[in-house]
Amino acid sequence: MRVAHVITRMIVGGAQENTLFNCRDLVAMYGDEVLLITGPALGPEGDLLLAGDAPLPFAVAEVPALRRAIHPWRDLASYRAVKRLLREFRPDVVHTHSAKGGVIGRLAAWSLEVPAIIHTVHGAPFHPYQRWWARLPFQWAERFAARRCHALVSVADAMTELLVDARVAPRSKFITIHSGMDVEPFLAADRWRDATRRELGFRPDDVVIGKIARLFHLKGHEFVLEAAQRVVAACPAVRFLFVGDGVLRGELERRAAEAGLADHFRFTGLVPPSRIPALVGAMDILVHASLREGLARALPQALIAGKPAVSFDVDGAREVVISGETGWLVPPLAVDQLADALIRLAVSPEERTRLGGQGRARFTDQFRHETMTRRLRELYGRILSGGVVQPG
Repeated sequence: MRVAHVITRMIVGGAQENTLFNCRDLVAMYGDEVLLITGPALGPEGDLLLAGDAPLPFAVAEVPALRRAIHPWRDLASYRAVKRLLREFRPDVVHTHSAKGGVIGRLAAWSLEVPAIIHTVHGAPFHPYQRWWARLPFQWAERFAARRCHALVSVADAMTELLVDARVAPRSKFITIHSGMDVEPFLAADRWRDATRRELGFRPDDVVIGKIARLFHLKGHEFVLEAAQRVVAACPAVRFLFVGDGVLRGELERRAAEAGLADHFRFTGLVPPSRIPALVGAMDILVHASLREGLARALPQALIAGKPAVSFDVDGAREVVISGETGWLVPPLAVDQLADALIRLAVSPEERTRLGGQGRARFTDQFRHETMTRRLRELYGRILSGGVVQPG
């Protein structure tokens, strides 16, 4: 097949890692010809395409005008550029990702009558924390674009429910395919545990609670900081590890210092994806306090590494964080309950081992990137042959 992926930017992030794995796998597993169309990787998160050492086995075309922010003139230029690239490439399949890339890519592909057009919903561009007047244009845009593709792939069942409830598209147009990853480094994460903890300045008896996310709005770092005051009071050996960078780093460091918790927090800054397994290996618990997320990759990554997770009950989190089985789920914004769950795990290494082991057993095979790519390519084939989105 000839497959073109369209995404707004290839920063270091979950949707981008998903896309990169799919592009690589299509070439390696099936011998497909792949073109990745992307805007520039602007922002403090770094450029994922530059993070690896090996050359990319597929073509990349950068569209300078393709940016996250709404800008009518740039967006029109992006549409024309993407359409030109697709016309030249003549794909059998166009697979789009992210809000801006998803709308522009689907419209361009539809105008060229590409045989199979698929969009992956990594996270909806609208959410309950927006004002209604800000939410409606995004819902309208997604409905408009959904009519110009053949299938919508959700990384979690929760994304399907959200978009169906918003009347973006009928349920029959959706299929859930979990975002894939390289699971082997996470299965071996504890191999780097002692060295990584020494490097970060943690003692052997410290209980490390980690959070992996951009230091950005709605990612929930402030709730972890608030809960940390109770957690540290109950368990002085607890240390918090914030993995990632972003515009809120200075504010978060200041708030930790003002709360008298500076010695209990470590900020790694931006790290390459290859570094994540070692950092997860250094953790004892993963906390996820985002207010919106399709299905944060950090959750299955931690569970595959044998670490239990505590998460707000948002979007797809409940599909992997199962209270009493793989971790603890608490209501969004419930900081006291978040603290209680973290304290419960911090004081019980036996429970951490039990929950983490069950998470590893349940989710390792489900989240292999090869599994994701196989299911996506089967979907491409069904659409190209005129079949249904979901197999019977």
